[in-house]
Amino acid sequence: MTAATNEGAATAPPATPSLAEATRVWLRVGLLSFGGPAGQIALMHKELVEDRRWIGERRFLHALNYCMLLPGPEAQQLATYIGWLMHRTAGGLIAGLLFILPGALVMWGLSLLYVLYRQIPLVDAAFFGVKAAVLAVVIEAGLRISRRALKNRAMIAIAVAAFLALFLFKAPFPLVILGAGLIGWLGQRWAPALFGGGGHAGQDGAPEFKGVVDLMFERGELSHAEPSAARALKVLALWLPLWLGPVALLWLSGGAGSVFAQIGTFFSAMAVVTFGGAYAVLAYVAQAAVDGYGWLFAGEMVDGLGLAETTPGPLILVLQFVGFVAAWRAHGGLDPLVAGSLGGLLTVWVTFAPCFLWIFLGAPYIEALRGNRALSAGLTAITAAVVGVIANLALWFGLHVLFRVVQPVVIGPLAPDLPVLASLDWRAAVLAVAAMIALLRLKLGMIPVLAGCAAAGIVLARLPA
Repeated sequence: MTAATNEGAATAPPATPSLAEATRVWLRVGLLSFGGPAGQIALMHKELVEDRRWIGERRFLHALNYCMLLPGPEAQQLATYIGWLMHRTAGGLIAGLLFILPGALVMWGLSLLYVLYRQIPLVDAAFFGVKAAVLAVVIEAGLRISRRALKNRAMIAIAVAAFLALFLFKAPFPLVILGAGLIGWLGQRWAPALFGGGGHAGQDGAPEFKGVVDLMFERGELSHAEPSAARALKVLALWLPLWLGPVALLWLSGGAGSVFAQIGTFFSAMAVVTFGGAYAVLAYVAQAAVDGYGWLFAGEMVDGLGLAETTPGPLILVLQFVGFVAAWRAHGGLDPLVAGSLGGLLTVWVTFAPCFLWIFLGAPYIEALRGNRALSAGLTAITAAVVGVIANLALWFGLHVLFRVVQPVVIGPLAPDLPVLASLDWRAAVLAVAAMIALLRLKLGMIPVLAGCAAAGIVLARLPA
């Protein structure tokens, strides 16, 4: 009797968390969300699905699949989605903002550090060590995500095809995602056993548990998740002015030539087309920022990405660095550091305000379609494709961390980026291997590994590469 009671207690779902309790968890996620989208999604899965059981595996993946289809940082939008499910708009705002704010504050500080002290060798050496650690974090997180998403040979094939399309053929990210969705939609008709989303069982074959959100749905406590045309119009009426209102005011006050009007307009447009995250959009941003607007130099774009890799939060915060440097240089009579801070803040605003719009507007309709088998199959295939996308990003990052020279090699229709082997930086390789051992074998936390690699980077940077 006692054993049965204990077993039931172990499997019973937890109580519905209060908004204050959820806020503490979202702050923890925001502070620890290093390693890009792979690491951030894995962290949320561990905190929300595995440890606290606030949301079930299938509903978590359903929300993730929708966020993968949106422009902007999918991990931040996933946090907003789950926060909105549990605690309505307030919960979504808290989850989304706390996911952004720690990284934005760090990026602001690093941008100040960069423009004032970027020539100091000690600072550069610490960043060198952290980048090697982040490579290990991305690989570890990618392995965790793949174990959950690649349930059968069809999903593995889709992931491999997505990786090859991106790495060898430089296929556009939206085309890869749309192709995977189409394959899943058709596959559900032809081979439903392979494209049906994995059934109702967990990885070990046991019935999947119901999370807090699932039980709230069953009790009828999530009326805000029901689609409504009136509600959709209210969301549009609120969030469109919040997003674009400041940009319009900057145009009216400073004219089209104002650096702030240029930043607001350019990054508002980027917010609509940034499919695939920071890496996918970085090439276009670099071309426009360097050649089009003359905001910064080509090498500084690479430095900005390196800074973004060392911060918690979405990697798209690299755009904050661009906005900071642009306004710092063309300060328009303001103190350069004040202008840079305002430029970075404006970039963050127009980058992330539409993310809340996409979630608050579309999530109720996505929840209503959760039982649609064809849609579920398409989104399941998209999740598998994203594993290939993450693998491609990890490879890209690894090549640029470990090798000093990486160049595209064109062979007919193929154009992979390949390293010059003689340019291997043994110091980065040693740090990356040590970080992977610490994470995968010793199971050390992310923060100790990052701090240790930063310290080791300061030591190793004194040695010749």
